[in-house]
Amino acid sequence: MMALAVVALISVTGIGNAAVAASGASGSWPYSNGDLSNTRDAVGSTITSANVSTLKKAWTFVLKGKSTKNVGGYGTLAANPIVVNSIVFMQDLHSNVYALSLATGNLEWSYFVNKKEKSGPGPNGVAVVDGVVYGATPFAVFALNATTGHQLWSNDKLLKKGQGSFGIQPQVANGRVYVASQYGLVPGGGVLLALNATNGKRIWTFKTVPKPDEGAQSLGLGAGGAWETPLVSPDGSVTFGIGNPYQTMASAISNPGKLLYTDSVVKLNAATGKLRWYYQAVSNDFKDYDMQASPISTTANGVPVIIGGGKMGTVYEMNAATGKLMWKTPVGAHDGHDNDSTKALSGNSKMTVPYTYEPGALGGILTNMAVAGNTVYVVTCNFAFRFTNTDQVNGLNVGKKISGDVEALNVVTGKVEWKTPVDSLPLGAATVSNNLVFTTLVNGELLALNRTTGAIAFTQQLPRATNSPIAIAGNTVIIPAGGPKYGKGMGPAQIVAYRLPPA
Repeated sequence: MMALAVVALISVTGIGNAAVAASGASGSWPYSNGDLSNTRDAVGSTITSANVSTLKKAWTFVLKGKSTKNVGGYGTLAANPIVVNSIVFMQDLHSNVYALSLATGNLEWSYFVNKKEKSGPGPNGVAVVDGVVYGATPFAVFALNATTGHQLWSNDKLLKKGQGSFGIQPQVANGRVYVASQYGLVPGGGVLLALNATNGKRIWTFKTVPKPDEGAQSLGLGAGGAWETPLVSPDGSVTFGIGNPYQTMASAISNPGKLLYTDSVVKLNAATGKLRWYYQAVSNDFKDYDMQASPISTTANGVPVIIGGGKMGTVYEMNAATGKLMWKTPVGAHDGHDNDSTKALSGNSKMTVPYTYEPGALGGILTNMAVAGNTVYVVTCNFAFRFTNTDQVNGLNVGKKISGDVEALNVVTGKVEWKTPVDSLPLGAATVSNNLVFTTLVNGELLALNRTTGAIAFTQQLPRATNSPIAIAGNTVIIPAGGPKYGKGMGPAQIVAYRLPPA
């Protein structure tokens, strides 16, 4: 192990309880998806349809210097903020970490990675447990003191050649740090890992592409791994949503295979990493149909279930004990090509180019879902792609107007309860606050919808485009507005907080 980063600044702002009280700030968002069950239900929030219109900007924290440089076309901020003990913790796409006062937005400390470290791919983000901040650079996982930002440990010996890089927001529970690689190249493939939270040493590794396919090998490609924070359950398990195999249409036709465990939900023993069950949503995928969304734990008619989904634009409910599919429901736009990968697997493919498919490689469910009561809330991106030859990977954007939908599904039946179209890509995940469900649009707009009807109850123009999920801590909404520049008049990359006025 070796140190890969240095603390750049220790602030002496010292907000104190008086400053918190004076600002009216309160509440927490302790995990990337609000809780270990990944429900994104802001428990303790005081924001409702009755007062949401009174939200006002409380503060902004503007990124400066090299931290503002765009990363891979995705902007500079894509992680979910964490709020613990009146401090907002945020990591940018360059892997730098910031600790801000929830009350004022003042910088408490910052941690900048070594300039030699590569940036991206993200979404990045940190976990904060028992006074320790856990995060990752592309090739190392680290731990910081949550009060000072001083590094406690860093481990850059976790990934082998070809196993990709880190970009996931970790989950930490029961003394273990759960992370995963992305973009694993053949023969390495993506991996899931559990580390000792005290010292960063590896506990176990699970390969998501144990047998790379011939088509991906011929390209020197192959993926798997995981993008979003896993689910940790009281039954001693950890569950990940897994990415796609990254193969071409030609490979899917000439060398078809199930390509386990890509495009799957994978449930493992949390202590050992041994497989309990998996559910593969799309086999032989060639359309980048990641099943990457953070799995959610809930109950349906008293039965424990897991909700999953991803870029194939379908929500799946599985029995939590067995992985058996309970229901699946398509959401957003679909053009009739959902089963083409399966047809190719069975040798019945009749695909020709040009070939247009929707959801496209940047469509479907790109960001995490929420569950509250008996309803699943999901945001979808309607974004078509086209292959002009069979050797392309993912194809190209067709260039038509992009849009999205916010939808509510019944947990028991999977039936769509309501669907509300939006005129830009909703990339802010779904987040519940009492009788509202929030999301953000890539054009820089915060939306709140009525949970019962889907009617838009509140909008707020943000100072910049955003492709990051939000956090709701009591009376405050924290939004990373650091997406790629979108339109005229957009400000610099920043974290912005909106707050209810004091009662």
